[in-house]
Amino acid sequence: MGTSSNTESAWRDWPLDREIVISRVIDAPRDLVYAAWSDPAQIQEWFGPEGMVIETKEIDLKPGGVWRFDMVADDGTRYSNRMVFLRMEAPLQIEVEHGSDEDNDPCKFRMLVTFDEQSNGKTVITLRQMHPSREQREGTIGFGAVEYGGQTLEKLSRHVAKVRAR
Repeated sequence: MGTSSNTESAWRDWPLDREIVISRVIDAPRDLVYAAWSDPAQIQEWFGPEGMVIETKEIDLKPGGVWRFDMVADDGTRYSNRMVFLRMEAPLQIEVEHGSDEDNDPCKFRMLVTFDEQSNGKTVITLRQMHPSREQREGTIGFGAVEYGGQTLEKLSRHVAKVRAR
């Protein structure tokens, strides 16, 4: 096998030590999966880990729009959240800034959600979180972000299946 004359890797400057990636195949067309993310009524039904209830304070899902909400656990613990929607390119991707519902949250991170339609009518959804530091990424993983993200995508899958059945 030959070697490339270009020794510069496209990945060289990509901060993998700050990234969390979660992906899942959803048995539904991309338009339906994208709608579940971009429709205010739908996203509130499924978003968040198992056992969490969403209580919305404000929701405006458009570029520059904000979704402020609490995730409320079974024991009553509240987790404040704020998502600022930076880009929404239907039905390909959504980019948000996600953190707690406070101004200048030092732990907020970028999240890119991509919707890749497959020829079999299914959609690969990928969540890419880019954290401000390696330490924050590690802390977020330690808190359970990967497991909770998987649960969230499972809830999305169940939600989209219900929508398709209607």
